[in-house]
Amino acid sequence: MGENSKGINWSVLWKSDDWMSVWIGFFILIFFLAGMTMSLPGWKWVGDGSFQDKIAGYAKKVDSVAKDAEAKGETALKDQATALKAALDAKDRKAIGAAAGKMEAAAKEVKDKDFQKKSAKVASDIKGDAGATVAKVFSGDNLMKALYLFIGFAILCVIGMAFMGMPVGKFMAGFPIIFILSALAYFVSENDIVKYYGLEVVFWSLIFGLLISNTVGVPDWLKTALKTEYFIKIGLVLLGAEVLFGTIAKVGAYGMVQSILVIGGIFYFTIWFARKVGLDDEFAAILGSAVSICGVSAAIAAGGAVKGDSKKVSHTISLVLLCAIPMLILEPIIAKAVGMLPGVTGAWIGGTIDTTGAVVAAGAIAGPEAMAVAVVVKMAQNVLIGVAAFLLAIWFAFKGQSAGGEKPSLMEIWTRFPKFVLGFIVASIVFSFFITEAQAKSVAGVTAGLRGWWFTLAFLCIGLETKFKELIQMGGGKPALVFLTAQGVNIIWTLILSYLIFGGILFPVPTF
Repeated sequence: MGENSKGINWSVLWKSDDWMSVWIGFFILIFFLAGMTMSLPGWKWVGDGSFQDKIAGYAKKVDSVAKDAEAKGETALKDQATALKAALDAKDRKAIGAAAGKMEAAAKEVKDKDFQKKSAKVASDIKGDAGATVAKVFSGDNLMKALYLFIGFAILCVIGMAFMGMPVGKFMAGFPIIFILSALAYFVSENDIVKYYGLEVVFWSLIFGLLISNTVGVPDWLKTALKTEYFIKIGLVLLGAEVLFGTIAKVGAYGMVQSILVIGGIFYFTIWFARKVGLDDEFAAILGSAVSICGVSAAIAAGGAVKGDSKKVSHTISLVLLCAIPMLILEPIIAKAVGMLPGVTGAWIGGTIDTTGAVVAAGAIAGPEAMAVAVVVKMAQNVLIGVAAFLLAIWFAFKGQSAGGEKPSLMEIWTRFPKFVLGFIVASIVFSFFITEAQAKSVAGVTAGLRGWWFTLAFLCIGLETKFKELIQMGGGKPALVFLTAQGVNIIWTLILSYLIFGGILFPVPTF
């Protein structure tokens, strides 16, 4: 339901998912700002075989700690490290976890702060892996946390659906399945071997959705629960609490310069190429925003700004997520193979991979310095979402005028502006300037996990709504051709800029 450009239609404040996502997002943020707390379910697990394979590596680290503790006169730590080494030699997982916990406690009493941190981390890592069992994931306590989370999400969704006049009963018939499949995606993604390869939860939720959609199909009774835009817009509002205005300063001039050059160059190329192959400007703008800015978030924002067809937005998002997987694996490998500087590697990853989760995963594979730069560059692009959406809204408003329509009014431009982006900006301002840094971090620490859940629900829905046959047939395969071609140009163009800006050619190599 849209807003009337010739007057104010107040009902959109509660009848459109654009506005409802803002109110739901704000409610969640206010709930935790008021001091409420919540413990999310944990999904990390290390298989017994994988844990046994790690024991030799653990033993070397513990042995090193024991020797250093003896040299520094830290008798208590040395004794606990020796006990842990014995448990490791016996390969008793439960005993290893208990011994690691005692070593961690002893490490906290060490006088040398650097050694304290190092030894405590060794013990903490071993304790965490030893305790990360499938049985713990499916324990009564953890399943109750998952149940509480489901109830909370269901209540928020039902309230929103009721206000928007949508069938609550039909939604609730399918939502439990959507939630369970999302939980399964978390379970698979949190396995230590899967995490090593950087396969994020959004990848698995998309894969599960695609497998179901393209094999057995999605029954009609489940389709009412597929609220992709509603879920993802709520997540984007919550993201505003994490992308603080102070981040812009941390980004530095280098990251912002690269982001502007990447966005401007790649967006223009995508529009040009899309027109060449016969796509309309609406589809071209959505594709161009996704490739040049930051993938899913930008596609949603652009779709709202140009009043785009939801199928075009979903199609673009599917292309983004499918393309991100090989990129997050191959780019770090290529960077290491050719000996790229960490700053160049990070700038390349952050400027080309189109989802924040995939950027972090690729950066982790490339190394800590590269990951820091990658996140900084991606944030520089993220903060430009609102600007890009506003400019697109103005462009398409005036396009209507040039096509023989009426002169666009401020109300028309406001109508086209995606309201969830406004929620994102307001959340960012509040968390940047109106609450303490400690409070902001505390709240964002919880809401970041919830934001991940909203995104996971949305990506599962995208998969369930996507059929490969339709992907290929839509536009005669032209959208996929445009996206992949633009992404190829993006990879080359961003790599050149990364070398020029972060490689010490035009400017001194930045320090992050």
